Amino acid sequence: MKIGDFFKKIQGLPEEKRKIILWSVTIIIGLLLFFAWFYSLKTQLKTFPKEKIFEQIGVPKLQEELREMPKIEIPEIETPQFSEGELKELEKLIEEAKEKELQNTKE
Repeated sequence: MKIGDFFKKIQGLPEEKRKIILWSVTIIIGLLLFFAWFYSLKTQLKTFPKEKIFEQIGVPKLQEELREMPKIEIPEIETPQFSEGELKELEKLIEEAKEKELQNTKE
């Protein structure tokens, strides 16, 4: 059977069957391409020089650049030391502010 006759036979089929044939062929070709890609990737990984992987990626250069970067120094924040009297005064001020706020919301 010639290829032309084969295609004419397919053209004579109902549209639903032609779609099934089209998608079947597409899936088969896609799977073949995927397995071919996977196989070539596998062979490339086997022949890849594992000793030089860090050099090819650029890890030593990155490590040098990180060492040369300026260090960020965060100043220490001193916590204020309050006496007992100052703490009591702050508490009174907070209470007064709360009372004023309550009065303002009631009005």
